[in-house]
Amino acid sequence: MAAEPRVQFYLGANAPSGFYSLYDQLIDPDQAQDVMILKGGPGCGKSSLMRKVGAAMEERGLTVEYIQCSGDPDSLDAVVIPALATAIVDGTAPHGCATQGHFSRRKTAHPGLGHAVSGCRKS
Repeated sequence: MAAEPRVQFYLGANAPSGFYSLYDQLIDPDQAQDVMILKGGPGCGKSSLMRKVGAAMEERGLTVEYIQCSGDPDSLDAVVIPALATAIVDGTAPHGCATQGHFSRRKTAHPGLGHAVSGCRKS
C-alpha cells in the first residue's frame, strides 16, 4: 500500500498590493472542535511542536494539513487535523491570531487519543 502524500500548502502570500490572506478559511469555526493558539518568541519551538503533533496524528492514520509560513517556508503557521476538526495555529505576530472573544476555553477528550487536549472553541 502506497503512503499518502503529505498535504502542505500556503494560506497567505506577499503580493504587489500587500499581504493576501486566506487564513479565514483555515477551519470552519462552526465545525471546529478545537483551535489551539500558540504564542511565543522566535525559535521557542512552535513549529517543532506542530510538526510533532502532526507526525503523531499521521502515525495514528489521520490526514494532517501542514500550513507553511509564506515568509519562512521552514516554519509552520498551522496544522489542521480534519478528521478531528482541530487546528493548532501560530498566534504570534505577524499572524495576529488571538481569541478576542471569538473562542472560549474548554477541555475535550478526542476518542482514541487517550488524553485531554486543552483548546479553544467558538462560543
